[in-house]
Amino acid sequence: MLTDHWPLMGLRLTTPRLELRLPGDEELAALADLAAEGFHDPDRMPFVVPWTDLPPAERARSVVQHHWLRRGDWTPGNWALNLTVLEEGRVVGLQTVMARDFAVLREVETASWLGTRHQGRGIGTEMRAAVLHLAFAGLGAQEARSGAFAHNDSSYAVSRKLGYLPDGIDRYAVRGRPETNRRLRLTRADWESHRTVQVSIAGLPPCLPLFGAQEPPPTGDA
Repeated sequence: MLTDHWPLMGLRLTTPRLELRLPGDEELAALADLAAEGFHDPDRMPFVVPWTDLPPAERARSVVQHHWLRRGDWTPGNWALNLTVLEEGRVVGLQTVMARDFAVLREVETASWLGTRHQGRGIGTEMRAAVLHLAFAGLGAQEARSGAFAHNDSSYAVSRKLGYLPDGIDRYAVRGRPETNRRLRLTRADWESHRTVQVSIAGLPPCLPLFGAQEPPPTGDA
């Protein structure tokens, strides 16, 4: 079985409404279709790399290629877990959790996007809570980082709800214009005091070496 060689295919995160997992071929195609539809105001770019400016067909293809690339270049010292988010079996978005030198730093970063017709229903909060549970309860992380451009109020609101605190700013040139990114940081203590979403994890133990997290998590509640 493929999971014997790539156990991440068996990893599942579930919340009251959602399931997060690596996509199969049909689910990856559905995710690409969702990206082709567009999912943010075209006048506002939420990403440092403006990949959503691509024409719809190229945008969809870039989603597929990015998934293949991140699986192919995975190492315990540099990884990005791109999880498809499903609601009642339907693909609604993408939630990423990533890290460099996790075995030493015990720190992760998150990123995500959600199809337009699925926004405004609290799904963004629930899917972020799922990967935070994986990071803190499952992998033993000590901190999580995120960020959002000053105009991205919805992402910033999700972070505040989950307990993140301001961590300074970065400035980027995006579409030839300056943009201010508000960095955010979440400590283990603040995560524990803001846990409101029930999350369960399946299939984690054989994946731990791939995350650079060979030892059982200190909380023991994954």
